[in-house]
Amino acid sequence: MDANQFWIRSPGAGQIRRAELAPRQDGEVLVRTLYSGISRGTEALVFRGEVPPSQYQAMRAPFQEGAFPGPVKYGYCSVGEVLEGPDALAGRTVFCLYPHQDIYVVPATAVTPLPDQLPAARAVLAANMETAINVVWDARPLVGDRVVVIGAGVVGLLVAWLCRQTAGADVTLVDINPSRGSVARALDLPFLTAPPGEATADLVIHASGQPEGLRSALGVAGVEATIVEVSWYGSRSVPLPLGEAFHARRLTIKSSQVGLLSPLQTPRWTHARRMALALDLLRDARFDALITGESAFEDLPDVMVRLSQAPGDTLCHRIRYT
Repeated sequence: MDANQFWIRSPGAGQIRRAELAPRQDGEVLVRTLYSGISRGTEALVFRGEVPPSQYQAMRAPFQEGAFPGPVKYGYCSVGEVLEGPDALAGRTVFCLYPHQDIYVVPATAVTPLPDQLPAARAVLAANMETAINVVWDARPLVGDRVVVIGAGVVGLLVAWLCRQTAGADVTLVDINPSRGSVARALDLPFLTAPPGEATADLVIHASGQPEGLRSALGVAGVEATIVEVSWYGSRSVPLPLGEAFHARRLTIKSSQVGLLSPLQTPRWTHARRMALALDLLRDARFDALITGESAFEDLPDVMVRLSQAPGDTLCHRIRYT
């Protein structure tokens, strides 16, 4: 059986390749892809060839083939139907951290069945929700906290929504793009196009992907506040004003990354349990607002060029397989 795969041939150029699948073995599943999603921030960096050599190993995705900067098969938001496998999975719709490919074989332990009432078309957001869960675990918002989330991309929106579930939390979402306001309203999130004028936030989470956003985060953090940095800049350097009020307010900047579980959860949680939680949370139909476009798989090389250069108002772009 042959599979069609999306490869980044070289920075800025993609192609669909055909490759033969290895026969399925015991304990494996054969999955026919229904949808995949483009994780726009990370995948755009990979597509442009902006992964620094020091991070080549750390940035490897599950089931990646090839190597950075290319040729490389990269991606991690796949939803499909199990055509062959153990009885408990055969015929089930599942999520898998797999690159863009129309049919594939993976260990049965690598797929997570979708819960009831979660459509396959929405489940492409699972990797982003998993990231958002880990961010909130790292950030640890408390009852009544003033929380500012800067950057209303997919992860920023999901982080703000999760923080909003904290009792009494006052959550404000900030993005300079006014079009993100309609998506924020769909999730019942207060939205601003500029950071609040006062430095009173107990917790600031930065997810804009732009250095200017991180500088704004420093500006709104109150005394002894924590800024959680979610954005990943690839090979770019980020200058910060660590003079001014940074020391006077005794601010803390903390990184968050989904590859490792939050240390406080590690004794009890596994990656599989976290993924199951992410899928369960996505049963809320309001999250459909985060999917702002859809294209056919065969158009993916051109779609990636467009999204990596001028993403416009794109949040999650979904890929449809026939």
